[in-house]
Amino acid sequence: MTALATDGPAGHRDAQGRHGAVTLPARPEPIAFDPAATALIVVDMQNAYATAGGYLDRAGFDVSRTGPVIAQIGRAVAAARAAGITVLWFQNGWDPDYVEAGGPGSPNWYKSNALKTMRRQPERNERLLARGTWDYALVDALKPAPGDIVMGKPRYSGFYNTPLDSTLRARGIRTLVFTGIATNVCVESTLRDGFFLEYFGIVLADATHQAGPPSLQEGALLNIETFFGWVSDVAAFEAALAPR
Repeated sequence: MTALATDGPAGHRDAQGRHGAVTLPARPEPIAFDPAATALIVVDMQNAYATAGGYLDRAGFDVSRTGPVIAQIGRAVAAARAAGITVLWFQNGWDPDYVEAGGPGSPNWYKSNALKTMRRQPERNERLLARGTWDYALVDALKPAPGDIVMGKPRYSGFYNTPLDSTLRARGIRTLVFTGIATNVCVESTLRDGFFLEYFGIVLADATHQAGPPSLQEGALLNIETFFGWVSDVAAFEAALAPR
């Protein structure tokens, strides 16, 4: 597929052949997309994943470098809203009784670090990633605005057991621009599932953060640009959307 198509003086066409597209510098090649058919996806920017004292911090992951990522996401959200791009916020977690977490019959019971942390420290009587808790809430610096979409998800991928696909298709959206945490877990999982459903996925690298060492960020981005989508940054996203 050629990510960028041109149509003489009439302007750019995106990968679906629509006019009025903007062109975003990206790896492995530039990609054209129509803002009206695009959504900015903000993945799991919750206290659990980005704030000291949240579950990821409690589980031993480094969250000390999430501040710049939060600021970059704020810039991307502002640029998207100004361009009329749909903004969708994900929150990962479960009901207060953890029925949605799956129980011992689910691999999620064994692999979820939040569930493992609670089992290791039963004396704390914590409810990590349960809806209605501080852990589940979005960070203070990033808040949805009227017209944004807020959606819960019970697993890493935003497409699993959620209305994401039908919500996007009802709005004619085909391009997804990803920000958030964690690049190598929920961001990549959602982008991969979107790829299989024929969505064009773009990651703004400096508006994402990994769970684990920096090598996982590098590996996830390389994997995405090689097999599943495109990688760009916030400054390029802002420039592409600036009034011409």
